[in-house]
This record gives sequence, C-alpha cells and structure tokens, in this order.
Amino acid sequence: MSAALVTLREGLEAALIVGIILAYLAKTGNRAGFRHVWIGTAAAAAASVAFGGALFFTIGRLEGRAEQVFEGCALLTAVAVLTWMIFWMRRQALGLRGELEVKVGTAVAAGSAAGLALVAFVSVLREGWETALFLFAVGETSSPASTAVGGTLGLVAAVALGVAFYRGSRRLDLRRFFRWTGLLLIVFAAGLAAHATHEFQEAGILPATIEHLWSTNDIVSQDSTLGTFLAALFGYSSRPSLLQLAVWLGFVGTVVTAFLRPLGRGGRGRGGTHPAAA
Repeated sequence: MSAALVTLREGLEAALIVGIILAYLAKTGNRAGFRHVWIGTAAAAAASVAFGGALFFTIGRLEGRAEQVFEGCALLTAVAVLTWMIFWMRRQALGLRGELEVKVGTAVAAGSAAGLALVAFVSVLREGWETALFLFAVGETSSPASTAVGGTLGLVAAVALGVAFYRGSRRLDLRRFFRWTGLLLIVFAAGLAAHATHEFQEAGILPATIEHLWSTNDIVSQDSTLGTFLAALFGYSSRPSLLQLAVWLGFVGTVVTAFLRPLGRGGRGRGGTHPAAA
C-alpha cells in the first residue's frame, strides 16, 4: 500500500508533466517532437532505475553499525525530500504548466531536438529519483516482493490517469487528490522519521531514553500481516521508544498544521486561485 501510494503520487506528477509537454506540442503543430519527448522520458526512467539499483546495492554491502547509520541517513533524506515535494507541489502547481511551455517553446523555436528531449529528461528525472529513494525507504519496512508489486500497481494507475487527463478527462479532482495523498504521505514520512530514529538509537548515536514505552505484540504483532501493513504505511511499532513516539507525534503535528494552513498571496495566482486548481 505504501509503495503504491508513493508511485501513484510521483508517477502521476511525472505523467502530468509529460502530458503538458505533449499537449503543448500538439497545440502548436509540433507533433514531430513527440519522439524526442519520449526519448527524454525513457532516459530519465532508465537513470532512475540505475539510481535505485545503486542505492539497494550499496546498502546491501554494509553490515552492523555502518548499515544502521546509512539506513538512518537515507531514511532522513527521504523524509526531507518527501516533505519538500509535498509543499513544492502545493505551492508551484499553478505555474508548472506555464514554466514547462516556455521551456518547450524555446527548444522548438531553436529547432533543438536535444533541447526538447532534455526538458522531458530533467522534468521526469526529479520524479524518478524521488520515487527510487522513497521505494528504498518503503523497502526498509516491508518485503521486496510487496514493495515491487505495490510500486508497479501504483505506476500502472498513474499512467492510466495521465493518459485519461491528456485525452481530456475531468473526473478526478486534482486539488482533492493531492490534498489527501499529501496528508497520507506526511503520516508515511513521520513513520520513516521514527524508523530513522530507531536506527540511530541502535547505532548508539541517539540515546535510548525509555526503550519500550509499551508492547502491543499481543494485540497486533509487528511481524503479522496487519502489523507489517501498519508499519509500512504509518510507521507502526509494537514496542516504540519514547524518542520514536516523540519524533512521530512532533512531525505529524507540525507538518500537518503547516500543510493545512491557507496559502498566502505568494502561493496564489491571479484572483486568488489556489495553485492545486491547476
């Protein structure tokens, strides 16, 4: 579920970016540029897969304290990037189309096939690298098989939605979609932060504080199917430490409050249009 949520959100953002570029080329009578857009998109996907492979390969070679420190740092990086992405998309959605169309228009006017491919490559690569990093983080709390299946299902759904929007479908309220998935991803990020805290405690970098506040193994074991699901999506721990709980609650409370706060003038377009309405 967590892998599907991540790839659905990131995949849809990438699909919307490609859709905006293709729609602009079609509108301006430059369908010949479609091929270069797909080349850039494919190159970005390949680079993202290579990045993900390198990440998994690197962590697989580490052992003991080095592995715990590396995992903790990688998880905190994923938390930072995920949080930044949620707020970036919320604030920049309105100007995204215009920014992409300017870049595409410049490449078309210059007759640069490489420039057109580069616009697609750079735009999609950011989403792909983020996806690889997040899937690595998901893999720390669930099995490789479930991560692969969930990630694939999320990507398939994202592509389907992207195609539907390119063809003019308006059945999905994007503003509501990004708001609710944003809230779910914040809770997911809080779980990653708590898990990173646990890794640093295991490595002796952070104090243990109260090592086990309680144990809910008799109710929902962390090794059970439900426990694994809750751990992957919400950061559930059957025996959390005081510091883990404090990090989880502090993160959710602070970030959700900021996320639900109305945007100021700088985040609105003409007439006060909410950027997510784009």
